[in-house]
Amino acid sequence: MSTILIIDDEEKIRTLLARIITLEGFEVFQASDLKKGLKRLEEQDIDVVICDVKLPDGSGVDSTKVIKEKYPLIEIILLTAYGNIPDGVQAIKNGAFDYITKGDDNNKIIPLVNNASEKVALAKRVQKLEKQLGDRYSFDKIVGKSKPILNAIDLAKRVAVTDTTVLLTGDTGTGKEVFAQAIHQASNRSKFNFVAINCAAFSKELLEGELFGHKAGSFTGAMKDQRGLFEEANKGTIFLDEIGEMPVELQAKILRVLETGEFLKIGETKVTRVDVRIIAATNRNLEEEIANEHFRSDLFYRLSVFSIYLPALRERKQDIHLLANHFTQIFSLRAKRKELQISPEYITALENHQWKGNIRELKNCIERSVILSDNDVLCVDTLPFASIAVDSGVKMLSAFSMASVEKVHIQKVLHHTQGNKAEAARLLEIGIATLYRKIEEYKLIP
Repeated sequence: MSTILIIDDEEKIRTLLARIITLEGFEVFQASDLKKGLKRLEEQDIDVVICDVKLPDGSGVDSTKVIKEKYPLIEIILLTAYGNIPDGVQAIKNGAFDYITKGDDNNKIIPLVNNASEKVALAKRVQKLEKQLGDRYSFDKIVGKSKPILNAIDLAKRVAVTDTTVLLTGDTGTGKEVFAQAIHQASNRSKFNFVAINCAAFSKELLEGELFGHKAGSFTGAMKDQRGLFEEANKGTIFLDEIGEMPVELQAKILRVLETGEFLKIGETKVTRVDVRIIAATNRNLEEEIANEHFRSDLFYRLSVFSIYLPALRERKQDIHLLANHFTQIFSLRAKRKELQISPEYITALENHQWKGNIRELKNCIERSVILSDNDVLCVDTLPFASIAVDSGVKMLSAFSMASVEKVHIQKVLHHTQGNKAEAARLLEIGIATLYRKIEEYKLIP
């Protein structure tokens, strides 16, 4: 229910408006002057203000600017006994939703209140989504308490509030894009776009077009102008992942953007200007790449103004338990199961593993275990790499055995069909009796 505040010194008009608007399903508050109205705004969450232009203690036109500065989401409808163009123009400039004349425009009140309240509801929804997005990518969402990761977070927080170019280094799977997102969200550019691109995923020609855009007719198939990612990221942040894989010919264009904020689109002679913060990442040793003439030294020095090393999982083993709990919670929820517990043996196996794929590998491992788990506790027999004692020997559990692959696939299909066995059997292209036998054999949860 939207809330409306009516500020008017004429009690009869105020009361009549309140009655009419209340009948439309709104919650209405009243104030006889600006002072009382402003106090009410401090006490209540108001969506729309209907305010007289001339009040005993001030002007509604002037107060509009004050209210909008303090409460930017509130919409204000101004009422006047004698409308004049200069006041109307100034009211709109000050942020009023509309400016109407008492008596003449009475039939406009309810539609205006509806439109204004809908605008406020949409603005609040957008604000909520932006907050959720900001929370999702905040530094608080980075899981870990070990000294190496806390040091990296501290450095990232310090540089986030600046416009300095950042170079994130470390092994694949250590969370570079998560850090880049967190830096962007903590910066003064957070209201603008964060654009990410993996430089290793494109050929030179395609990467140039993706980054800088092109003019229509610049090459076969270029039917219309295309904006590049640098333009999409204007005033925001662009994340250049795996920049060590970027062709040397394109590195010069990146350097120019860093130095001048300018670049040329493919097929264009007119310079395009952008205001973009660059965050780059690599798992390569760029100094070795420079020595091998695969990377420009001048670009390296511009990118590495502020370098942050993200530790490999093997360097922060005390965080493995925290990360395992975090991913177990996520995947239990996705699988529509109550949150699974983790056995001590399972944690020991995780801590003894080398984790060459780092956090990404751990995340995939936990997802697999949640799917394969037959009870409420994650055990080592769901791990693709764990070994368990059997009599006097050791049994190795492989993620690549046919039985393991079949079990995982059937479980995924059952999740996809939400337990509908007939549909699952159809998708698997097996008989329903065979499916029931497999469910019993693997002790699957439909």
